[in-house]
Amino acid sequence: MRGNFQATVDEKGRLKIPSAFLAELRKFGAQFFVTSESGQFALVYPLKVWIGFEEKLAALSTHNRAKQKFLDRTNYYGQEVSLDGQGRLLVPPVLREAARLEGPVDVLGNLKGLRVWNHSAFLAHMKSSELTAEDDQILDALGI
Repeated sequence: MRGNFQATVDEKGRLKIPSAFLAELRKFGAQFFVTSESGQFALVYPLKVWIGFEEKLAALSTHNRAKQKFLDRTNYYGQEVSLDGQGRLLVPPVLREAARLEGPVDVLGNLKGLRVWNHSAFLAHMKSSELTAEDDQILDALGI
């Protein structure tokens, strides 16, 4: 999934998925996992994709600290949700409050899922995290 589209989170906390992403998401079914690693933005993954991540994590030791930190955060902010008939997903209240997801939001493609940002927070993020020379080297090594 690629691109950026404006969308809306309504007063009930439902994200209206932009039509440009909706057809692609529906290929995975109606079940999704909406979460975050930091609370700055929402991550929307088809449940089948998220289960693939969980299977990789399950292979790690239960004592793996990175695994536990990741699971603590994604479970705190996350919930399994269903796509309704109007193409909407409920954003969990804890995440909606942390990321200030209400009204107009930016929905960005994120390869296997979506990122949903408060518009002003996303613009501030873009200004504070410009591509560096190190980023350019990593991308160049990938041939991008």
